[in-house]
Amino acid sequence: MDMLIGGKHISGEDLAEIKNPYNGEVIDTVPIAHRQTADLAITEANKAKESLLEMSAFKVSNKLLNVVKKLEEKREEFAKSLTLEVGKPINESLVEVDRSIETLRLSAEEAKRIYGESVPLDAGLNGKGFFAFTQKLPVGVVAAITPFNYPLNLTIHKIAPAIACKNTVIVKPPTEAPLTVMKFCELLNEEFPDGVVNVVTGYGSEVGDYLVCSADVDKISFTGSVTTGMMISQKAGMKKVTLELGGNDPVIILKDADLDKAVKGIVNGAFLNAGQVCMGVKRVIAEDDIADELASKLVDETEKLVRGNPMDANTTLGTLISEKAAIQVEETVRNAVEKGAEILTGGVRDGAFYSATVMDNVSRDMDLVVRETFGPIAPIIRVKDLDEAISVANDTEYGLQAGVFTSDYSSAMRCAQEIEAGTVFVNKQSTFRTDNMPFGGFKNSGVGKEGIKYAVEEMTKTKLIGLNLR
Repeated sequence: MDMLIGGKHISGEDLAEIKNPYNGEVIDTVPIAHRQTADLAITEANKAKESLLEMSAFKVSNKLLNVVKKLEEKREEFAKSLTLEVGKPINESLVEVDRSIETLRLSAEEAKRIYGESVPLDAGLNGKGFFAFTQKLPVGVVAAITPFNYPLNLTIHKIAPAIACKNTVIVKPPTEAPLTVMKFCELLNEEFPDGVVNVVTGYGSEVGDYLVCSADVDKISFTGSVTTGMMISQKAGMKKVTLELGGNDPVIILKDADLDKAVKGIVNGAFLNAGQVCMGVKRVIAEDDIADELASKLVDETEKLVRGNPMDANTTLGTLISEKAAIQVEETVRNAVEKGAEILTGGVRDGAFYSATVMDNVSRDMDLVVRETFGPIAPIIRVKDLDEAISVANDTEYGLQAGVFTSDYSSAMRCAQEIEAGTVFVNKQSTFRTDNMPFGGFKNSGVGKEGIKYAVEEMTKTKLIGLNLR
């Protein structure tokens, strides 16, 4: 596929092959852009700002709703595209497309309710006789740098709110899985003026870095690693940034929990998309009293997962994004075993596949749980009581989401108040998100919030207009 810049399709001499992680087949190629191409995209995005500003909120909303209809008509096509390039089971891909449709629709609705407010200047010294109000204005050009694990939905979470509040966008899709994002941007381009949406493929070290440093880009919205996020924050200068940098999410299982409910939550949370989820369950923190029973039930439920061709509707565990990624998970598990952890089930790699794995006797200082392990691993950390559980939950550089299973709402509220995370769910695993909720974590999980209303706030600037009526 070619890049989309200023309404035109742009190719390049250097091409990258996009491979199906399930069988290694080449699906397509995309250009490897360089700085001059990124600069062209910045120029076109800035040229298009006026055409978008001239549109009414009603028109912007309707055009986004037109894209909703187009994506609904191509639901199966887009799901197949996701499965081919990411390796996730087709049923998970269909869910991602459905969530993408919802995110688009929410953005279309939000385009009509971007409000300012009146400000009582007479509440301040010498303010009597003034009338003032605020307007929410677009920041200008938003650069969206997006990840491979949910490429369609997470891209739409950036560019649909941006357009809803009349920003133009430049998308730098994930190097490993750009195709579905590129197809979606074609749908947007059919509705909006040339240059409102632009797509630049290539490596983050060159293209992404150029977008971050450019004085002609007004906002960076990035999802990815802590290391890259910190570099962005250092290089972005005065432009606004939203950084979603992943998580090391805990789920606490207390002795009074409904274990069957907890186990289903853990299996969904740890193994969804082969564990490649920033808000996935990365640490299972269980009270000693129920840890043996929990482990047994968790093994039984995990072994029901079906590994196979991601295009098969019966498959419930797909591949990782690449064999290299699976090897990294394999090495992390091996290191934990060498330090005393025990594999209860799984622990086997086959190419880009890594089996759903439950581990016990995991200590809080093992790399497996100190760092974010991006793979299908459910590591059990045993604790003596609630105090230790909360201490272990907070013993991480991340703070994205968390869950606690308990029938005691006093314990639940302690967890809700004391766990250092952007979201804490009670009797639900961390791997849960609705597309309208504020999404974003504490500590090294990033800065800013996504979720349509909250993303719009991050992508606008506030102007005060004051009238002297004296």
